[in-house]
Amino acid sequence: MSHFPIVIVLTGLLLLSGCDALEPEISCLSVLMQGDIQHVAKTREQRFLGKVTERRAHCLGGDHAVALNRNPWLDWPNFWGTGDSLSLSSSPLASSFFGPNERGINSALYELELQRIELIKFNLFDNSGTYQAYVTGRDGRAGPVLQVWPEMQLPPTHPHYKDVEHNQEHQVCSGELIRFRTVTGICNDIYNPLMGSTHQIFARNVQFDTTFPDLGLDEMARNRHGDRLGLLKPDPQVISRKLFTRTQSQPDKCRNDDELSGDLEKFACDYKKAPALNVLAAFWIQFMTHDWFSHVEEESDQSAWMTVGCMTQRIDNIEQPLAAKEARQLGCRPGDRIHVAPIDDDTPPASFMHDSHLYRTRAPKTTRNHVTAWWDASQLYGYDERSSQRVKRDPEDAAKLALIHVRESVDRGDESGYLPTFEVDDPIDPAWSGQEAAAFPDNWSIGLSFFHNVFAREHNAFVEEFRKQAAKTPDADSGLRNPAHPEMIIRYRDVTAGELFNVARLVIAAEIAKIHTLEWTTQLLYNEPLYRGMNANWHGLFHEHAAVSEVLREIIRQLDDTEGISNSLHAAFAGGAGIFGLGNHRYEGAPLYSLVDRNRKDIWTLTRNEDINGGVNHFGSPFSFPEEFVTVYRLHPLLPDLIEYREWHNNPNIIRQKIPVIDTFRGKATGAMRQKGLANWALSMGRQRAGALTLQNHPRFLQNLKIPHLQSSTRQIDIAALDLIRDRERGIPRYNEFRRQYGLKQLTSFDDFIDPRVPGDSSVRREQEQLVRTLREVYGQHRCDASRLITNAQLNDDKSPINDCLGHPDGSLVDNIEDVDTVVGWLAEFKRPHGFAISETQFVVFVLNASRRLFSDRFFTSSFRPEFYSILGVEWVMHNGPGPEIMEEGTYNGHRQPVSPLKRVLLRTLPELADELQGVVNLFDPWARDRGEYYSTQWKPRRGAEGDEAFTR
Repeated sequence: MSHFPIVIVLTGLLLLSGCDALEPEISCLSVLMQGDIQHVAKTREQRFLGKVTERRAHCLGGDHAVALNRNPWLDWPNFWGTGDSLSLSSSPLASSFFGPNERGINSALYELELQRIELIKFNLFDNSGTYQAYVTGRDGRAGPVLQVWPEMQLPPTHPHYKDVEHNQEHQVCSGELIRFRTVTGICNDIYNPLMGSTHQIFARNVQFDTTFPDLGLDEMARNRHGDRLGLLKPDPQVISRKLFTRTQSQPDKCRNDDELSGDLEKFACDYKKAPALNVLAAFWIQFMTHDWFSHVEEESDQSAWMTVGCMTQRIDNIEQPLAAKEARQLGCRPGDRIHVAPIDDDTPPASFMHDSHLYRTRAPKTTRNHVTAWWDASQLYGYDERSSQRVKRDPEDAAKLALIHVRESVDRGDESGYLPTFEVDDPIDPAWSGQEAAAFPDNWSIGLSFFHNVFAREHNAFVEEFRKQAAKTPDADSGLRNPAHPEMIIRYRDVTAGELFNVARLVIAAEIAKIHTLEWTTQLLYNEPLYRGMNANWHGLFHEHAAVSEVLREIIRQLDDTEGISNSLHAAFAGGAGIFGLGNHRYEGAPLYSLVDRNRKDIWTLTRNEDINGGVNHFGSPFSFPEEFVTVYRLHPLLPDLIEYREWHNNPNIIRQKIPVIDTFRGKATGAMRQKGLANWALSMGRQRAGALTLQNHPRFLQNLKIPHLQSSTRQIDIAALDLIRDRERGIPRYNEFRRQYGLKQLTSFDDFIDPRVPGDSSVRREQEQLVRTLREVYGQHRCDASRLITNAQLNDDKSPINDCLGHPDGSLVDNIEDVDTVVGWLAEFKRPHGFAISETQFVVFVLNASRRLFSDRFFTSSFRPEFYSILGVEWVMHNGPGPEIMEEGTYNGHRQPVSPLKRVLLRTLPELADELQGVVNLFDPWARDRGEYYSTQWKPRRGAEGDEAFTR
């Protein structure tokens, strides 16, 4: 389509704004209209990489964007409007639709969508046997549009094999198997029963040849790393102690966990604080990961044990044994041992040829996920028969979860009760004794206790509201239908306790997904493009324009019915329409019909499999979590060593105690929760800032964690070092190749980590330079060889292959940047987009996988309907509770916002916090922080919290 009419309109608008604004804006307009824009790459090495030309950078962010254009980091965070108020243009046209701010924000969104499309295109590597079909296609269909796989069918030995329909092409789930979320996760996709269920193989987001680089199975891996890598090389405990340990201004006041007792006023543990993220956010992600992945089968035999380092370090660039005195000085322990990570299959993978290229069918080793991969709240409700036995129902109402009265208090929410503890005959590990009964009770903490209790109360609140409606209108249509009898209306009075329990599970799971998408993530990534982007993932970019959204949804439905349709188009249109609820309506007529006929009839029906499953898209590769997704959720620095305990009814501004987090682990969490109450813990974790995700900021207690069952002399483990070992055992590519695989620019030296925005004479700059020197000390340097090619995922800017010298002269001494562990690398990213608590490397992994877990889940797309959720359930999810949507007073960052889902959850389950939460917009922002003007991250108190000790210290 010609741009000429657009140019005329824009030029007219510019002329009306005066001559001073005309020249730069028309110049910028010419850049945009001349096709200086990125397109979806045809091959991996042609990818976008998040970089733009200097002309485009100037158009979208002015001189500031140009100055930062030549470093390896993403360009869109430098555009107009993508940061705080300082990023806003002062142009007379700044606030107009075509002005600099909207131009910058919309261009950032375009580049984020382009990244997502390219990630979908280039980063799906399934380990379960489907990859060859993805590359070669099947039965005349291209691999990326395949949606059904033989490997995802139930085997004859499966307990439900006889319960699914069998035809010549595939199995089809029906009846009770598709009505609700199944315990083991089968039949979410009715054509691929096994997909996302328990015990499925983890996928990869990176080329198989780049995994397990320490094995040196690939020539380029050998060229990248030489002989410098091993499971314990570089030494993981040495890395932990030199690069992860929190420095303390008063070391005697922050000692090991066994010494943190008595008068806690005498204790203090320093940590680098995140400006706009609280401790609730830190524990939320532990609550989420319990739902998503677990590498360890609960009753497996862990007989193989291994040492975990504290054996060698580099001195003068030479790896040398670590003397006992040096180990003591570092604080590491040579005697630590841990069980070897379970591997499912380490036999040599098969290979195949396609278009003259040799491919592996899977990675050299594979692992299994022993929980469901769906966002199904399995940590609350169970993921297999054993875990489900730990979920206790209310003996008087089986639709409810069991909650018991355990404390006398002034907290109104306590009338709802607390989760009971495990009983002697429950199927548990002995280490879980004394904990609250939960489906996934491992690594129990005060944060897990909090969220499990809150959502148990929320489950029961939904059941009670449904019961009220049933009592009021017993013969009314509940909206529910049984797929075995789809035409039969189910009245409120007909809904059984078992059915209502499962409806409540659907609602709670969707509510949790919404909280994570629209509340946790938008605070973790606190800027305007990500606010709009995450809302687009859920509602669509055009959610305020219902007609446009409906047209886009109908276009997607019809495109998906078209043979060979581009996945890129599906993903792009979904960004406008929203992923949540895709395919949950079907109308007669052409897409534009929905614009002109507001009385159109929804003809979606439970009798049509294409309607039930029609909203999902797996993009040619079965949905499962990749190992790389697990890696970027290693977020331990978010935790403080001490929780600043407060009381909601006793001047919340005062910190009453400093409670060691280690004293709230496992069974101690239950006692602490019941003694002090949910509301006080909510206040304490809600007001306290989380730790910053950066180097030298890991909790000290996690580096010295006592685990009695360990078969070692120390009975301790360094969790930070263990994270590195597990990534190495599971074959995570090292940091630089990891970035290349995800379509990000490589680094060429450790100096690239230094934030170019930081003044050269500042203390922050000096700290970053010192950390770079430590990186160089730990990982070392080598003489490079320009004849060694090290990757095929990317090319140099001049289109030449990337070699061992990374642009430095042949034979020069270069940093071993290729050897840096991925977790170390992203913690060292000091240059981050405004408001990002995580690095851009972590973020790009989220861009792909956060979208896929919505795209692939039937209960979040085409089956998000009253037939499954009930009329009340759909309303509850859409409006964040019963009744109409409730809006916050005023605007925040330029938006009118509904009262957030988690805020409404806490107002229902902890009503005593109503006054405290009145001015809180996002529950993961420190509750006493003033959000200030446009995306401010300043640490200053809101009205009424001026006396909070967190601001006065």
